[in-house]
Amino acid sequence: MFTVLSGGTGTPKLLRGFKDSEDLAVVVNTAEDIYASGNKITPDIDSVIYTIAGVIDDEKWWGIRGDTFNTYNALKAMGHYEELMIGDKDRATHIIRTELLRYGSTLTEATLELCDEFEIKTRVLPMSEEDVTTVVSTPEGDMHFQDFWITFRGEPEVKDVRLLGALKPTDEVMDVLGMSENIIIGPSNPITSIGPILALEGVRDALQVKFVVAVSPFIGDRPISGPAAKLMKAKGFEPSTRGVAECYKDIVDVFIMDKRDNTDLSRYDFEVDKFDTLMTNAEKSKALADFVLSKCV
Repeated sequence: MFTVLSGGTGTPKLLRGFKDSEDLAVVVNTAEDIYASGNKITPDIDSVIYTIAGVIDDEKWWGIRGDTFNTYNALKAMGHYEELMIGDKDRATHIIRTELLRYGSTLTEATLELCDEFEIKTRVLPMSEEDVTTVVSTPEGDMHFQDFWITFRGEPEVKDVRLLGALKPTDEVMDVLGMSENIIIGPSNPITSIGPILALEGVRDALQVKFVVAVSPFIGDRPISGPAAKLMKAKGFEPSTRGVAECYKDIVDVFIMDKRDNTDLSRYDFEVDKFDTLMTNAEKSKALADFVLSKCV
């Protein structure tokens, strides 16, 4: 059994290359969750489930391929604003989740029920049952990560990033980390996607006694996607492959960076390998996933 730590964009591209299997568990960031029109939205979890189920809109890397937006547009016409543009099929997922929670299910139980609904074997697990929120501090004020990224398009200067809420992992997360010989840190944002998982009580300690393979979401000083650079800088890390290495240096055994990346990581006490990390199609995702697995013990 092995476990992947995931956010909502870069790592799902890698998950596309793995076989849907009971031997795979995915621990997913929930610090970007929000409510919209009364429904709980867990965007990173949904992207993981949709990817493994083969229905992700792989042009946007969120939502369901070919979805319609009738409800969203009808709400908009009636003057009701939703920060996220939610598709109709995607909204059905949120409704089912919210109903399960309303009638007493935990978020873990609701997520596993959705895995069954989408007929996937992989165990997709929320990192916590607690409400954890990523807050981005900007000159315009403190804001939820979704406001920073969706409403303000990631444009404001970032002065700090912090987490609000009880940083407690679920029992299920600690169980799969304990049972997994190999942990894979996917190429997601180290600060707001992977960072909240590593910040949970006991998680970093658990990983220090595991074999950990990490894939960098940077090529040199350029993030492959998203606002990782300014978020890393705000937390005191160089916005680069070297900065990612600094984030993970106490837990990683093998660090994989892009084959075009010339960053010198020779001073670090872990193995460094190169591969094509630009997963522009399913074949490249599988090639990288196979390479990652070849590095596991």
